[in-house]
Amino acid sequence: MDIDLLSKMVKEIILDNDAVTLPGIGSFVAEMVPSVFSDKGYTINPPYRRLYFSPKQGSDTLLVDFYASTNGVGKDDAVRIIVDFLSEMKEVLRSKKIVVFPGLGRLRATKENNFFFVSDEDLDIYPAGFGLRPVSLKTHVETEEEVSAAVEELKSMLDKEAVAAPVETPAEAMAPIAEEAVVTEEPAVAEEPAVSEKPAASEEPVAVAEEEPSDRGDRWIAAVAVVFAVAVVLLVGFMLLGRLAPDVVDRLLYTREQLEILHY
Repeated sequence: MDIDLLSKMVKEIILDNDAVTLPGIGSFVAEMVPSVFSDKGYTINPPYRRLYFSPKQGSDTLLVDFYASTNGVGKDDAVRIIVDFLSEMKEVLRSKKIVVFPGLGRLRATKENNFFFVSDEDLDIYPAGFGLRPVSLKTHVETEEEVSAAVEELKSMLDKEAVAAPVETPAEAMAPIAEEAVVTEEPAVAEEPAVSEKPAASEEPVAVAEEEPSDRGDRWIAAVAVVFAVAVVLLVGFMLLGRLAPDVVDRLLYTREQLEILHY
């Protein structure tokens, strides 16, 4: 018996059972892992079976029975062969701290000789999950160039809007009106009499044209309309940025601790 044969037997048995005991060492245990989210919640990974090692001894004789049936020997001989091989493997594991199970993974030992198992990345012990693939919730993966282009487009839209319709402050809007509204009249001078000179008539007061209420209201409506248009452009740009680069929006809206909780 060698490690290749032991590895193949363990894999065959674990495909149809939840655990298989290695006498004198422990047990290989398979458990279901449900589908989970990854990639910050944008990818759904399918369920799978995970293989790990437990130091607890099981009461099953699956390994002995499998070896006896496939090699045509009695159970007593199968027990003796398997126990002797596993005793030697245990000593190797304690001295070298690692035993490789081809097609399964690596059984390792700590300094205190506690055993643990690291399975191969491509290990598949879940036949019912054949064909299952991760599902991405992203319709498109944005590149850095695309994000930069979207930001530049948003900036250009805002600049054009600001140049086309600058917002005037109330003081700036009223200043031209006050200057244009001042109207002066030449003072009326009485005709001089033929004999004696009379003083000129007093000047009439300067007439100031008051601003029409309708003109002032129109200017305020125009200013409000410009502010509303800029707000709409900002909102559309923010929605566009959220669609193209949701990670950037998350960093703007949430703190690092909140992001870790949301993407856990």
